[in-house]
Amino acid sequence: MTHVLASQLPVLIVLLSLGTVAKIAAIRSGSPGTLAQLGPAVLVPDRFRRAALLCCAVAEAGLAAGLLVTAHPLFRWATVAFCAMSTYILLELRRRRPDAGCGCFGEVSSAPVGWRSIGRTVVLTGMAGMSVWAEGPGWLAFAHPSWEYLLAGVVVLALLSPEIETLAERARYRAPCEQRRGPAESVTLTRLRSSEAWQAHEAHLSTAEPYDSWRELCWRFFAFRNHDEHDVVFAVSLAGRRPTVRVAVVGSEDSKPLPVYKPVSV
Repeated sequence: MTHVLASQLPVLIVLLSLGTVAKIAAIRSGSPGTLAQLGPAVLVPDRFRRAALLCCAVAEAGLAAGLLVTAHPLFRWATVAFCAMSTYILLELRRRRPDAGCGCFGEVSSAPVGWRSIGRTVVLTGMAGMSVWAEGPGWLAFAHPSWEYLLAGVVVLALLSPEIETLAERARYRAPCEQRRGPAESVTLTRLRSSEAWQAHEAHLSTAEPYDSWRELCWRFFAFRNHDEHDVVFAVSLAGRRPTVRVAVVGSEDSKPLPVYKPVSV
């Protein structure tokens, strides 16, 4: 029985950690329209939606850390309460906003809340309740896992997780880069400022903030002015974790006005 109780801790810690990372990623890259479709953000006013997801992520991170490093019952009972409250929130979402996703794992959990997602939180509540009487902190369960009980819990949760099917569909039918939603403009600007192209031209720029930015296909462009009143345009690729950065310096003599076309009646 001791192995059964302890085997719940690794599953809870991993899922809480994944939920934390996914929610933070949704906050950083998600648009207001995306956040408006994720629980529990949909249950609060617009201006509090990011804060609601962030509070949920911080709570999950605190619970995961507490379960990992200590055997104090405070963290274990708090995990039980968190999972039980999540079940209640999903039931409310299904009743009040049947079009919204649970947001359990960020943007991946954007499908409408179904009974599988609700069943998963019920199972997690039971697993959290069993972990209250487990001996030792969570890291001991990682060091000496009970594989048969651990795999049984993982299989049950996998069957109750619609996100796995969503990820499989996205991997199978991946849209081209120019049709995918890219990272937020602030994230792309941070990537630009860590590139060699930026470091080579930074000293010549009159300001550190772009006066214009736009996206074309799989590139995001940032326009700056240098001390010679020339335009310095950086192009940052939106594909890959290490995006390509290109730069061009355009003077007034290189720019030509667009031709004026006469209107044609059809």
